[in-house]
Amino acid sequence: MLRRIKSFSTSREQREVLLLVLGGLSLAASFFANGRWWPDPAWIAVILCGIPILKEAAEGLVTRFDIKADVLVSLALIASVCIGEIFAAGEVAFIMQIGALLEERTVAKARAGIERLVRLTPRTARRVTAGGEETIDAQTVQAGDVLRVLPGETVPADGRVLTGVTSVDQAVMTGESIPVDKGPGDPVFSGTVNQFGAFDMRADRVGEDSSLQRMIRLVQSADAGKAKIVGIADRWATWIVVAALSAAALTWLVTGQLIRAVTILVVFCPCALVLATPTAITAAIGNATRHGFLVREGDALERLAQVKKAAFDKTGTLTLGQPSVQRVQPQNGWSEDELFALTAGAERLSEHPLGKAVVRDFETRYGRPAPACTDFEMVPGRGVRAVVNGHPVAAGSPALLESLGVAPPPETDATRICVAVDGQAAGVLTLADTVRSTAAQTVQALREQGVEPVLLTGDHAGAAAAIAGPLGIREVYADCLPEDKLRRIDQLQSTGQPVCMVGDGVNDAPALKRAFVGIAMGKTGSDIAVDAADIALVSDDIRQLPHLTALARRMMTAIRINLTFSMALNFAAVALAMTGVLNPVVGALVHNAGSVLVILHSALLLKFR
Repeated sequence: MLRRIKSFSTSREQREVLLLVLGGLSLAASFFANGRWWPDPAWIAVILCGIPILKEAAEGLVTRFDIKADVLVSLALIASVCIGEIFAAGEVAFIMQIGALLEERTVAKARAGIERLVRLTPRTARRVTAGGEETIDAQTVQAGDVLRVLPGETVPADGRVLTGVTSVDQAVMTGESIPVDKGPGDPVFSGTVNQFGAFDMRADRVGEDSSLQRMIRLVQSADAGKAKIVGIADRWATWIVVAALSAAALTWLVTGQLIRAVTILVVFCPCALVLATPTAITAAIGNATRHGFLVREGDALERLAQVKKAAFDKTGTLTLGQPSVQRVQPQNGWSEDELFALTAGAERLSEHPLGKAVVRDFETRYGRPAPACTDFEMVPGRGVRAVVNGHPVAAGSPALLESLGVAPPPETDATRICVAVDGQAAGVLTLADTVRSTAAQTVQALREQGVEPVLLTGDHAGAAAAIAGPLGIREVYADCLPEDKLRRIDQLQSTGQPVCMVGDGVNDAPALKRAFVGIAMGKTGSDIAVDAADIALVSDDIRQLPHLTALARRMMTAIRINLTFSMALNFAAVALAMTGVLNPVVGALVHNAGSVLVILHSALLLKFR
């Protein structure tokens, strides 16, 4: 389906470009023929470029009584044809179609985020009954059913663990980079992925009430609160039409010269006004592309210029989404090097992200492989046990040490691996996500531009504070599920502070879509987040964000200058047309010159730094 939409969009654009080329060639032929050919070649431009404008204007008037810029263009076309000024009519039609094509090229492409979210929904579930285990359609699961989830399977419904211990990847819901250990009584959510151990659960919320289905509905509805910016020429079209008709009628009555009235309609045609916005947006998008941004929504940069707050997700956005060892705290006579080596050896065969991080960081720090281990045993939801250098080592959660009769260290908010060697506590390794080296610079640069940073994360308060503090982010919201992030975005924007949301995970998709502007990390971000966003940061280099906001504001300045110039040119041309200085052909040429100046001024945005 998406391939067909893309193919249709591409073929339509190619057809419009072909019509423009033919129209331009016909105008050139008409200009050099200088009236020697019959019929006038400019008729080709009038037909190819003018008929779509007339059709659009008629449909808008008849079906919606909607007066837009194309109504005035249609009046100018018809008036020019009626008095035999075919070249002027072709010029007007041609330049307006260029503006329409530029505008179309800046609108959003078809997005598949909803479809990808739907594909996350599990198709089957394992229901446990008195007669054994049976595989059923996930949509038929009822509240109260007992379900079994094996390693690698997706949780089919919201509920609580009855038996078994495991680790569950909850990134789809919370954005956490580290799987969460689960045991009896702990909640699990549909769409999350079981990592290591099998467990039985009782289904509490199923079908449309499940967390994943609620998130799909959030993404579908989140766009409703986002304002769409209307083209300035269309916004003022009614008044322009009334002014043009009044000026033309008054001039005809006073002078008795129909040619002057037609000239007024031609010069009042808002060619430069229509081009003022799309040309600036197109140039700014070109600049943004060179700095690693893919602008998916045509008006995203217009909205970005108004942003007052930048809400950041933590994991994968301000951080790399990779845990690393921050501290090694030995005890009972072990040295830091010995504790690190024993723990890395025990984790050498582990598939857990924390275990892999320990091995990777040990080998990076010491420049040698982690020690070999024997008798390796994975304890789902708790950690690992192995023999390293002749020492029995247990590394994992406090619950693992308790099961061995070893007193665990006091609880903290930090992510830790507790280690016991030879049946005694040997120390703790503290891990945390790695902050991007450019995060502090980015936050500071945005604040200097008047954009206040905010942290929205699914991680717990301790992890959020550990990131926000060094970066200087004062407004922090932790433990956020997708609906919580959406609610925070609404709260911030309800106070008149447009928000730019920057995120990378599936759980960020509703907030990315609801925010005034959504920016997704294109390299490490999920496809669903990218599809929900207005802009994708292809390189994941957040240092470029301040450039993007500055570019958006410079673009709006360029648009205002373009609009002021085009309106001034229009009124000056009308005054000259009233006095008979301009005829329809010269009036059309004046408009073309104004349009060229607007395009050249917009093109300066390509070089903006």
